[in-house]
Amino acid sequence: MQIIASLSLIPGPDAVGRALAWLESVAKRHGWPQQSAFRLSLCMDEALSNIVMYGFRGKPEPGAISLAALKGPGLLGVDIVDDGIAFDPTLSVSPELASSVEEARIGGHGLRLMRHYLQDIQYRRESDRNHLRLILAYAAEDR
Repeated sequence: MQIIASLSLIPGPDAVGRALAWLESVAKRHGWPQQSAFRLSLCMDEALSNIVMYGFRGKPEPGAISLAALKGPGLLGVDIVDDGIAFDPTLSVSPELASSVEEARIGGHGLRLMRHYLQDIQYRRESDRNHLRLILAYAAEDR
């Protein structure tokens, strides 16, 4: 996959919003199918929200997040690199779905959503950084 755009962020309250606006502009500029761009944006939102909320707890410095938008044959993607606490979402187990609305819990289902929409989720820890790659195959209705 080829990098077509990049963005650097400092984790904070506006980081996720800035990242989503950036990805939307990349999608428009490169003519990404609307539904696929939305799905990738939703998955990036889930990943980044967790990184910003939990990935830098207890770290003395503000930290850094780097994003790269990717394009390949039939694929779109986002690389998310951060220097936060090590966390491999590919090893996490999604909680069981509730059998009723009364039993349902708020939160904890972002990874299930990501696994539903994405073709692949890749993670590695390298040089004290988390490297997360989200890969989405074009939706058949988008082609």
